[in-house]
Amino acid sequence: MAWFRRKRAGGGAGDRPTTREDVSHLEEFVRSRRGVEAFIEPRTVMTETTVMLIAYDGEWTRRRIESPEAARRLAHKLAIPIYDVRLVGYPQRMRDFNERRKRRPDG
Repeated sequence: MAWFRRKRAGGGAGDRPTTREDVSHLEEFVRSRRGVEAFIEPRTVMTETTVMLIAYDGEWTRRRIESPEAARRLAHKLAIPIYDVRLVGYPQRMRDFNERRKRRPDG
């Protein structure tokens, strides 16, 4: 049936390639924070491969990246460790950071 082959509105993986702004954002995150590590997140139905950077205090950012190899090259260039999130999971400090943000009063 042809409707199984149609691309759904709203996209999915491959909608937007990595931009220079994505890479600049990642570079600035590393420059402006201590103890940053990179975590490769695999491609999903909804997004391309992403790289998540997590600082020593758990603050994090995520951007699309062309491939796991591109993420490894970027981590090497920035001299930060890189891990595959499927193998090691997310660090506890990131979960703690997210919890602190949820509990922070707005204002």
